[in-house]
Amino acid sequence: MTATVDPDRSSWDVIVLGGAAAGENAAQYASQFSGLSSVLVEDSLLGGECSYWACMPSKALLRPVEVVDAAAHLPGVSARLEAAEVLARRDRVINQLDDGSQVSWALSTGIDVVRGYGRLAGERTVVVSRPDGADRTLTARHAVVVDTGSRPAVPDVPGLRAALPWASRDVTTMREVPRRVVVLGGGVVACEAATWLAGLGASEVSLVYRGDRLLARQEPFAGTLVGQALQDSGVQLYPGHNLSLVKRAEPRDTGHGHIHGGEVSVTLDDGTTVVADEVVVATGRLPNTEDIGLDTIGLRPGGYLAVDEHQCVRGTDADWLYAIGDVCGRALLTHMGKYQARIAGEVIAARAEGSTELPSAAAGHIGLPQVVFTDPEVGSAGLTERQARDAGIDVEVVEYDLAALAGTYVMRSDYRGQAKLVVDRTDDVVVGATFVGAGIAELVHSATTAIVGRIPLSTLWHVVPSYPTASEIWLRLLETLRVKRRTDDGS
Repeated sequence: MTATVDPDRSSWDVIVLGGAAAGENAAQYASQFSGLSSVLVEDSLLGGECSYWACMPSKALLRPVEVVDAAAHLPGVSARLEAAEVLARRDRVINQLDDGSQVSWALSTGIDVVRGYGRLAGERTVVVSRPDGADRTLTARHAVVVDTGSRPAVPDVPGLRAALPWASRDVTTMREVPRRVVVLGGGVVACEAATWLAGLGASEVSLVYRGDRLLARQEPFAGTLVGQALQDSGVQLYPGHNLSLVKRAEPRDTGHGHIHGGEVSVTLDDGTTVVADEVVVATGRLPNTEDIGLDTIGLRPGGYLAVDEHQCVRGTDADWLYAIGDVCGRALLTHMGKYQARIAGEVIAARAEGSTELPSAAAGHIGLPQVVFTDPEVGSAGLTERQARDAGIDVEVVEYDLAALAGTYVMRSDYRGQAKLVVDRTDDVVVGATFVGAGIAELVHSATTAIVGRIPLSTLWHVVPSYPTASEIWLRLLETLRVKRRTDDGS
């Protein structure tokens, strides 16, 4: 589907440069909720990274692994995983990489779609290079929203690029499971990929990361527990290492998710050599800002676009240019990008109406919820203890063993997990929370609510958890903190 709007139309109230999940939200808030006209400019699949190459396919691969693991921990229950069926279901989840349904949704909500590569070309102006080679100039009456996303960062290692390594798109859309895989990186993508590769039948998975622990941005116990579980599943960990050389025999590019050729030899900086069928690079991402016309409005191409609390781009006095999602660098998470889009959409609508009462994205970024869908899961919101101390907060912490709950014991008798709250002692509110364990993902929203709402601990004490569930951890953490405070006071 290519011609989705009147080819002679040239102006809208809002132009969204990039049609990923956040961009869709921005256009929706402009058109459906605020009555402004909007258009999405996209040269790839509408819905972007999350819908086709990141969130959705990765969770489609991880969920069966989680189910089989849960069954293995329950006497009398068995489950068997068929990798081919898992991959087939993954394809259904991502609509066979067809965005027809996304385009239909956009049009049904009053959002127009223009296919092609868009670049800024001055104030409120976007030039679109269309698939047929022609250019089309679009103008925005009120705002341009940039949602051009990010791409994987590939380290400058001799032989790595020539070996045609897999990036996140390749490993989420793979057509078959490689037998031997080296995963480079220790963050979310690397840990999740190692989890599903091992779970889907890769017999040799090696995880190489330069730090001393996995998930370095989380509380230290998170990386420790995830690392132990990965080792239990057969993954070989190589902490504190970089690659020094990569060689592959007969590399060939057969497209995303396809085997690229002969075996690859990976040499670590200590001389250790690991032989694999594929190398997955998961060492961070870079913003797509080099070729979007920033120089035409006085901004330097490349790098993240700094924004204010209204998601308006800094570095220019323009109040018409906004950035959301990965490209603004505030939080490279789909749900946060969509939140930024909602704020931007409301700000644009308010300014269009002449209002000076503008919504702010500051409160939402305080919560910053995230779930890492490894086994065990890692869920967090707000600040870690280190981040809180660095911010000058008078910190008090409390931890509790999730395995000591009745609810988690029912889930599996050999449950392993940990929970931690970071408390602002001055205001007696939670500023950070981390949960690690099976089935803890749904605990994150309650933590986010407590943090963003700045609910006093004296009020949280009266929020009664259901029994027997993992949410009882809130009661146990508060009880432990009460005992700790009484002991510290000598009472």
